[in-house]
Amino acid sequence: MDEDTACAIVGGGPAGIVTGLLLARAGVDVVVLEKHGDFLRDFRGDTIHPSTLLLLDELGLMDRFAQIDWHRMETARVPAADGSLVTTGDFRRLDHPYPYVALAPQWDVLDLLAAAAAEEPSFRLIMDAEVTGLRRRRDASGSEQITGVRWRDADGGAHELSALLTIAADGRGSVVRREAGLSMIEHAVPMDAWWFRLDADDAESQEAAGHTLFPRTGGELPVIAIPRGTYFQSAMLIPKGADAGLRARGVGWFREQVAAAFPEFAEAAAALSLEDVHVLDVRLDRARQWWRRGLLAVGDAAHAMSPVGGVGINLAVQDGVAAARLLAAPLRAETISDADVAAVQRRRRPPTVVIQGLQRVLHRGLARLFGDGAQLRMPAAVAELLRRRPELTVGPAALIGVGPRPEHAPDWARRRAATEAKETKEDDDVTSG
Repeated sequence: MDEDTACAIVGGGPAGIVTGLLLARAGVDVVVLEKHGDFLRDFRGDTIHPSTLLLLDELGLMDRFAQIDWHRMETARVPAADGSLVTTGDFRRLDHPYPYVALAPQWDVLDLLAAAAAEEPSFRLIMDAEVTGLRRRRDASGSEQITGVRWRDADGGAHELSALLTIAADGRGSVVRREAGLSMIEHAVPMDAWWFRLDADDAESQEAAGHTLFPRTGGELPVIAIPRGTYFQSAMLIPKGADAGLRARGVGWFREQVAAAFPEFAEAAAALSLEDVHVLDVRLDRARQWWRRGLLAVGDAAHAMSPVGGVGINLAVQDGVAAARLLAAPLRAETISDADVAAVQRRRRPPTVVIQGLQRVLHRGLARLFGDGAQLRMPAAVAELLRRRPELTVGPAALIGVGPRPEHAPDWARRRAATEAKETKEDDDVTSG
C-alpha cells in the first residue's frame, strides 16, 4: 500500500506526538508511525517540567492533564556533609505559572496528546507500524533527497509512505537516523541506570516524597525514587557497563543496597527481584547535522540526554514545538527547503549544548562516587551558602525547569481549556440574557 502525506513522523514519543499535533493544528497533513501497539512502557521520562506544563496550558490541555494521576515536586535536594538535606533547586521561587515539576506516567501524557491530535482532521496516528527503511530519489544533479519511509504492520504487510518531509523522532536508537547516515558527537558517560519498581503504600511517606526529589546513598550506589501513587519508579545509578557484574552479586546484595538507601521501605526492598530490573544504557550524544534533504531529526533521535535532571522529555517537546512553528508554513505551501529544516537545528542546538554541558559536569561528580565508594554529600561550604542565600536555588530550578530557550505554542496552535471556554460561554449567556 502506498500513501502520500506532507509530513511523515517516525516515532510516537513526546517529540513526535507534539510535532504532529501542532502541525495538524496548522492544517498540515501529518502521519505518525509508532512501532508499538500502545504507549504502555514503564521506565521512561516521567518528569513534566514547568516549560512543558505551560505548553499544555497554551494548547488548552491542562483540564485533561488534571485528570491524570500525577504528583507535584517542588524542590530538588541533596544531603550535606552532616547528613541534613539542602535544597539545591527550588521551583517555588520561579516567576512562572507552574512553579513545580509534575511527575506523571509518560504513557498517560502521550495518550492525552494523541487524543488531542486525533481531533484534527489532518492528523493520523498508525500504531504497530515499524519503519524499516527510507525512500530516496536523486535529481538531475545527482543530489539525494529522502522522500518518505517504508514500514510494515503487525501482520508483516509491507507499506510505503511518501512525504515532503520525514521527521525522525524514534529515540536514541533511531533507525531513521542510522538509515540517513547522520553522524554523532558522543560524550563519555560514567554510568548506566537500573530501573525497577519499589512498592510502597505508605501515603504519608508518598506525600512527603512527592514534594522533593533527591538521590540517596546508604550502600555502595545512589538510588533515586520517583513517586507513582502506590509505588516508586526507582533508579539505581551503576558504573557504566557494570550490569552483568552487579547481577552476578545476586539479589541479596541488590535488596541490601535499596534498603540502605531507603530504610523506611526495607520491607518492600526485601521483595525485589533482579528479573524485574531493566538496565538503561545511558548515552549523551548529538548529531553533527540534524537533517538531510527531506529529513529532520528531533528529540532523542537528534540528541540523547542523560537522565540526570530529567530534562530529556522536555527538550524533546521543545524541539517539536520549534519544528512545527518553523516548518508549518513551508509544508503547507509545499516549498520545504534545506534552509527551513536547518533553521530548526540552529534554534535548538544551543540549548541542547548548554544542558549537555551541565550534565557532563554532574557526571564527573557521579564518577567520583563510583571510584571510591564515597557517599553523596554536598561540600559544607556550599551547603552553608545555600542555607544563608536560599534565593540562589532559583537559578538551578530555572535552568532545569524552564531551560535556556523555552518554546511556546504559536498563536495558530493555541486553544482555550474546556472549562475556560465553558465559563466564557456562561458569562456571555448571562450578559446576553
